[in-house]
Amino acid sequence: MTSSQSYARVAVLDIGKTNAKVVVLDSATGAEVAVVKTPNVVIKSDPYPHYDVDALWAFALDALKRFAVSPGFDAISITTHGASAALLAADGALAMPVLDYEHEYPREIIDAYTALRPSFDETYSPRQSMGLNIGAQLHYQQTVFPEAFAGVATIVTYAQYWAARLTGVSVNEVTSLGCHTDLWNPRASSYSSLVDTLGIRPLMAPIRSAFDALGPVLPKIAEEIGLSKSVPVYCGIHDSNASLLPHLVSRQAPFAVVSTGTWVVNFGVGGDLDHLDPKRDTLANVDAYGRAVPSSRFMGGREFEILSAEIGPVVVEDAVAAMPGVIENGMMLLPNVAPGSGPFPGKERRWINAEAASAGEGYAAVCLYLALMTEACLGLIGAGGPVVIEGPFSLNETYLDVVAALTGRDVIAVPGSTGTSAGAALLTGIAPMTGKKKHFPPREIFRLPEYRRRWYAALA
Repeated sequence: MTSSQSYARVAVLDIGKTNAKVVVLDSATGAEVAVVKTPNVVIKSDPYPHYDVDALWAFALDALKRFAVSPGFDAISITTHGASAALLAADGALAMPVLDYEHEYPREIIDAYTALRPSFDETYSPRQSMGLNIGAQLHYQQTVFPEAFAGVATIVTYAQYWAARLTGVSVNEVTSLGCHTDLWNPRASSYSSLVDTLGIRPLMAPIRSAFDALGPVLPKIAEEIGLSKSVPVYCGIHDSNASLLPHLVSRQAPFAVVSTGTWVVNFGVGGDLDHLDPKRDTLANVDAYGRAVPSSRFMGGREFEILSAEIGPVVVEDAVAAMPGVIENGMMLLPNVAPGSGPFPGKERRWINAEAASAGEGYAAVCLYLALMTEACLGLIGAGGPVVIEGPFSLNETYLDVVAALTGRDVIAVPGSTGTSAGAALLTGIAPMTGKKKHFPPREIFRLPEYRRRWYAALA
């Protein structure tokens, strides 16, 4: 890693499943000094639903052009959602569109892939719905579109696709290879047997560290952006691992990190892989240093978005006031709001004792639901030590208080929307910043243990 004094400001291209943004961070303070966002649009047309990478590229270039004028930046880093790969032709252009991982395949394709994928003991990657295993995407593209796939010269993970567009250097990186792709063996730190089963080993780009500077921005792009000097582009990192990185740098294991966004991804740092249950959406992620980390997840951000739209506007104070009554009366929500993932597979959402509930009561019940799901996920990975919660849920004090009470552990909220961006910026070697934190020590919430027992009984 380079000196923390090397760069005054770092620009980060941060592509999440729902939104994309370009952020400029001040290396001295960690502050977000400029940001612009855009929706991450899926084009639902042939050959299959795919990301509008041309629109994202135009957005990124426009943002970098503006930010090159003010506030300026000295390096570029990248972070994106996982479960996506780019298939490149010999000239570096896309040979096939970048497939949306929420596309569901025909039953015969699903069954054929299930029969050939490696065991969980090899990959620590559970079988996922839709295209959440990149291996399933590649099998689908290879099987259904053989002529187009024959034109593929190089396969790169998604963050590294954007690095390749900026630098002309095509690589892969382990945090993106190690996030439930079926393509990686985390114990051996090498590709899994699937790459040979699919016959794609010759297509896989070389692996580089997330911390590597791949090269400067290509001259033509630098001219378009208006860069007056050579600006290095760093390899990039999977977004949940970007959120994890600042804590790896600043904390001693054991501890847990709950990274919230569209997904709630839970990391048990210092844990082991021996007790993971692939049937309950546990897996090994691979951190920026190449180490396997026991992990679990559910689509909590998407669920909160759906439920918030259903409940309508809420005054948070009303929800806090409603919480004791919600617990006392056993008003509860059972999983799953977003099907196909999480610790309770196959369950369908169900409200109990929710007739004529107010918006405040509904919100309180949703916070209890999300906290119970988080506690379940942490238990499945044997997470120990304090629980660090970052991302949007770090601002939800009702949720944070309940997580602390349920787990019996200190909860440390790290507010701010740039957890992924700040983590990606660390790849450039700048020093980690200690942002504002809020502590929620465990406390007794009246009748919460009984509420939890009733919730599990209803689930059964």
